[in-house]
Amino acid sequence: MTKELEKTYIDEDGNLQFGDLYLEEISQETLATQKTETGTLEKLFEKLVESTQASKNQSLKHIAEKFVIDKFTSKHSNANQWIELFEKECMRFDVTTDEKKIEIFRLFLDKSCVDWCSSMIIKLTMNSEWLTWKNKFCETFANKEWNPVTYALLFKYKEGSLLDYAMRKEKLLLEMRRTIDTGTLVDLIAAGLPEFIVNRIDREVLQDTVDLFNEVSKYEHMVNKRVLLNKKRYEYPKINTKNEHKYPCKICEHLNKGTRYHAETTCWFRTKEDDKLKKKFIKHVNNSVIEAELNETDQKN
Repeated sequence: MTKELEKTYIDEDGNLQFGDLYLEEISQETLATQKTETGTLEKLFEKLVESTQASKNQSLKHIAEKFVIDKFTSKHSNANQWIELFEKECMRFDVTTDEKKIEIFRLFLDKSCVDWCSSMIIKLTMNSEWLTWKNKFCETFANKEWNPVTYALLFKYKEGSLLDYAMRKEKLLLEMRRTIDTGTLVDLIAAGLPEFIVNRIDREVLQDTVDLFNEVSKYEHMVNKRVLLNKKRYEYPKINTKNEHKYPCKICEHLNKGTRYHAETTCWFRTKEDDKLKKKFIKHVNNSVIEAELNETDQKN
């Protein structure tokens, strides 16, 4: 230690000090112990960060499980409507930060949309703004075709449960346009029902789709009954494969082929006899033609 440092850190009695504070001497062993304790604290801090991150991911997954919304696929007809529902669910569970929204958003993408999300993470990163993700999503998956619209409007009952049809069509129409009014929604669902069912429902009592569902449920038995009647009506007669006829075939008896029980129209010997008659007739006709031609030649000569 230089003389200048001694004046600064050592008093008249030889004690180490800095200003009015006495300094404590630290040995090499104490330094080693402190380093060990520091390393232990660093490890504990790393574990704390990892556990915090894991609990954070787990909590986000737990929140996502409570969302009342289906996973988005490229088959959805209205991407704008789906993203609005997603944002409402985020508000309901107090998911406000952009980073959390993007992390939960990833959990609700399915099939090819997952690949799109991976590409977006590379381009925009997870730290980008939620509004940017939302705009890119709507631009990519906005359905500009008329197929989903026409399918929803022309969807009709064919078979099965009437109630299942009604609920299915309601979902298709709401996916097409969420702002559709209740009266139009009821009318479009009823228009796809069988005519003999619609004629039994009083339109004036239908204030909501629930009222239509209740009315439709009353006539499920009529649909099931009609299906059974149609099955009986279109049952084909059984083919007698055992040749169980009451009377023996007369053709076989006439040709001395034994007693055989089968229909005369399907008798094999009958077809053979018909073929023989045709050949004789053709031969007779040919002979007549030849004879006529010979007579003509004789007259000319």
